[in-house]
Amino acid sequence: MKRWVLKSGETTLEGLILEDVVKPEPGPGEVRVRIRAVSLNYREQLILGNAGGNWRMDRDLIPVADGAGDIDAVGEGVEQWSPGDKVITVYLRDFIHWPPHAGIGLGLGSLDEDGVLAEYVVLPADRLSRAPGTLNDVEASTLPCAALTAWTALQNANPVAPGQTVLSLGTGSVSLFAMAFAQALGAKTYLTTSQDNKRSRLLELGAEDVFNYRTDENWGQSVYAATGGVDKVVNTAGFGSMNQSVQALAFGGDIGLVGLFNFGDVIEPGLFLAKGVSIRGIPVGSRDGLDDMVDFVDKHQIKPVIDRVVPFADAKHAYQAQSAPDLFGKIVIKIA
Repeated sequence: MKRWVLKSGETTLEGLILEDVVKPEPGPGEVRVRIRAVSLNYREQLILGNAGGNWRMDRDLIPVADGAGDIDAVGEGVEQWSPGDKVITVYLRDFIHWPPHAGIGLGLGSLDEDGVLAEYVVLPADRLSRAPGTLNDVEASTLPCAALTAWTALQNANPVAPGQTVLSLGTGSVSLFAMAFAQALGAKTYLTTSQDNKRSRLLELGAEDVFNYRTDENWGQSVYAATGGVDKVVNTAGFGSMNQSVQALAFGGDIGLVGLFNFGDVIEPGLFLAKGVSIRGIPVGSRDGLDDMVDFVDKHQIKPVIDRVVPFADAKHAYQAQSAPDLFGKIVIKIA
């Protein structure tokens, strides 16, 4: 079987090597999965470069956390899965119920946990969830990280209700999933972008309005003026966008902090306290949350936005495509 490996100490795509190895065998409590497709998250770029020295250990690493496929073999003691079952990966370790804990790690394909950029992988039986019946393998592979993060931001605390308003920052996959989920929950959705050429696509997907944060440095005030304040902000950018996120919120609103791409803002305490808003960190989500989200995807027949599908042999090209400024939706690597 073939697998892609990030060689120890390498921090560029030159260190991502295609290997031919023996197919692994599942041990007790484990299953072997025939991986059909994987999708990339921005964290793959951080792991490649070992940003901050926090993502990798001194070892070769199979990258990528999000995959879909079917059970190929089961080890001793595994009763919840059978060969042929369609599954997706579970991103974090031993995170069954909310709240998170210190041992959840940084997800498959980081630190001491190999990922799924391979034709076959062996995983603990509890690192898999049922794949949605309404999605194919390529579509299902987009769910474990980005979709679950959006779901947790919307539903874990102060869950979105019909008639409410949701603002998602940017046009990355978390924001696009948040828009789709919020609309299915009966909310009105708003987004920000720095590229006006993405505006029409967002409106086609059902956004009520789109705000350009590059040309309008007070975009939070603009959102508030247009909406009277949104009930929830899915902040995929970071603390550098926090004050404008608070500006956009209605009194008593909620911010789900997902991204750490920008820093520097000190939260302006007067408005924060006066509005009575809350800020929550979103560490992707729990296994229970993933199961609930899969049911929701099936019930509402939600389809992910996919930018492009790349063959397994061209995995390096997929990494490069993920950094393109015109990216809109997920990059998927099709393995079978």
